[in-house]
Amino acid sequence: MTLFSFLKKSRVLIGISFFLLTLALFIDLYEKIEPGYYNGILYMQFIPSLLKFIQTLSLSAAGGFIIVLILTFATGRLYCSTICPLGIYQDIISWFAKKLSKKKIFYKFKPGKKIVKYSLLTLFTIALLTGSAFIVLWLDPYSIIGRFFSFVIEPIAAAINNTVATIAQRYDNYNFYHVTVHHVSWLPLSITLAIMITIGILAYKRGRLFCNLICPVGTFLGEASKLSLLKVKFNSNNCTKCGKCAAVCKSECIDIKNQSIDIERCVTCFNCLQSCPDGAMLFGPFKTTPHNNNPGIEKSKPQKEEVHNKDRRKLVTTAIVLLTSAKVYSLKKNQLPESQQNLTRNKIEYYPSPPGSKSIKRFNSICTSCALCVSACPTKVLQPSITEYGLKGFMQPYMDFSTNYCNFECHECSDVCPTGAILPLPLEEKKRTQLGKVVFLKENCIVYTDNTDCGACSEHCPTKAVDMVPYRDGLLIPEVNVDICIGCGACEYPCPVPYPFRAIYVNGNSEHILADPPDEGEAQIYEPEEDFPF
Repeated sequence: MTLFSFLKKSRVLIGISFFLLTLALFIDLYEKIEPGYYNGILYMQFIPSLLKFIQTLSLSAAGGFIIVLILTFATGRLYCSTICPLGIYQDIISWFAKKLSKKKIFYKFKPGKKIVKYSLLTLFTIALLTGSAFIVLWLDPYSIIGRFFSFVIEPIAAAINNTVATIAQRYDNYNFYHVTVHHVSWLPLSITLAIMITIGILAYKRGRLFCNLICPVGTFLGEASKLSLLKVKFNSNNCTKCGKCAAVCKSECIDIKNQSIDIERCVTCFNCLQSCPDGAMLFGPFKTTPHNNNPGIEKSKPQKEEVHNKDRRKLVTTAIVLLTSAKVYSLKKNQLPESQQNLTRNKIEYYPSPPGSKSIKRFNSICTSCALCVSACPTKVLQPSITEYGLKGFMQPYMDFSTNYCNFECHECSDVCPTGAILPLPLEEKKRTQLGKVVFLKENCIVYTDNTDCGACSEHCPTKAVDMVPYRDGLLIPEVNVDICIGCGACEYPCPVPYPFRAIYVNGNSEHILADPPDEGEAQIYEPEEDFPF
């Protein structure tokens, strides 16, 4: 095995390992991965590491981006071809494309479009500095692939697991067991699929075009790679201009005619080194000579117009959701029983953000919507938002108490967050962190409207902020104590009254505070007066 062959195979092995380890975090169906492993696996994801360092100022917890920079100054953009899971995804697509293609020359040199990529890098940098996470989430490569793993791959993995479990249990094999298949709403799912399909098509046709045209991390590391110690370069004396190196260059950065390499776009994949039969491609400490080998550079098309069109479509979609929501709620209300036709609609000022996020404003400015917390949440109460935070918090996770409630004994989301948007929260502190306050609407409660027993909200409340008190005719009705409520949604989720007319619901706090400790001496547990008749 030659040195260059060894380098390429090592790069492929490391890249696949990072890809599979990252994927495993999102599809940990049996919750086998300990929280401590999350930071170890994601430590060197560039943007999450940088954001977390800004929040914690801890190199041990979030110094991975510095290691990436050191690696770039040493070997060029090796991060893009070994550590970035979105880069590996594109390589997988490119590999299949070459296998299915009959063309001998798959790639050709294409001049780089610097105006486009530097414009996007500038926009991305401004967004990071100003806390505009809405822009960051569309461009950060880790967050893009994270949503794909969480929204698409995890439900598929759960469905496959359940099929395997069904078959295995027929043969008395119980190593596999069924898990709940969770789905996010259609809009985040559709957008995520559309983005990944688009990137896949680009990879199928043009290899690493996304990395070298759109990805701001790739553009930034490309600039840093100009100063790298080790570079790929031509040995002009040996080169016969056979073109084999350019044919395998997925970055389309090898110009055979001028025997030059655009170092900014080279992702250090070592494909060209292994393919050259004449030993004309070298990898070592070379000085980069400036070259103007990009004749006929196409002027940038009106990319800004395209971006604006996309933004307009997103705004129109949001507006449609908002405009139609009232009619949808009206239809739901008309479908209620006659005794519940005059219900009061829930008024939610803020939708609660995850425990450890400190405040909604802070959370919206940092979270890149990678959806790792959505996958890690045992109850799946965390769901990607659509209009809940407004446009600035689009696809960031919020506490959706129509899906489930926040487990009192869990702080998984704060353990796995790679950006510091959800800070680590000790369990005892989490149990008193007030995400919102409970609101009880007596006129919506079935005890009031139907004269029937219930008490589901009180039975589930972990702090007994909801208690059952005498009402009439031997019935009990809820009474709330907002001072000890933590806004976990355990009362709201089981309420039998449909949304958005819940008899009891949580109105989120814009800033999290500590609730008063519950007085267990006053806590009363509701017990039915009569046993069930079976």
